[in-house]
Amino acid sequence: MIIAVDGPTASGKGTIAKALAAHYGLPHLDTGLLYRAVGRQVALNGGNPDDAGDALAACGFADALLDDPILRDEATGGLASRVSIHPAVRKSLFERQRAFATQPGGAVLDGRDIATVIAPDADAKLFVTASVDARADRRWKEMQASGGVASRESIAADLAARDERDRNRAAAPLEQAPGAVLLDTSNLNREEAIAAAILIVEAALRRGS
Repeated sequence: MIIAVDGPTASGKGTIAKALAAHYGLPHLDTGLLYRAVGRQVALNGGNPDDAGDALAACGFADALLDDPILRDEATGGLASRVSIHPAVRKSLFERQRAFATQPGGAVLDGRDIATVIAPDADAKLFVTASVDARADRRWKEMQASGGVASRESIAADLAARDERDRNRAAAPLEQAPGAVLLDTSNLNREEAIAAAILIVEAALRRGS
């Protein structure tokens, strides 16, 4: 069973994907982490994330980089959004993601193009979203808890800019795939969002049985 969870930054898709993986006993891949690693590697190389050549060269990052906590910070997230617009980068990472999705028993993957590109044959497809205001509030609270200093306004502006890049890039833009069920988490807490996601997956499995 393959479960595809797509959506913009801070929509709750990662939390939902992890919960679905635990609920169904499946391995989970946060595909955004791969792009964050590429963005971070570009920075380590002293390159330009907007340069396709620099971004492609960074796709050879060491696996150990995936465990670096710096991949989760806002700056790295911005780099990830910038390198992800390059078709060569997306092609380089495609096989890695596809192999994970099609492993025996299945998997849960979250990202921005899982149901449209990586696993259009997924058994269940969710498109998780939330308003920019709701997402900015969540991210700001997370940063406050970890000692971050960014303002809520700057976080909202960054999220809006990422949305614009992700939706309008030429390669695999962020969009709701055919057959994907929209889950708006703007007014849902963690438990409510997870419960709603499980209901969506169960309905998809019933339709496919």
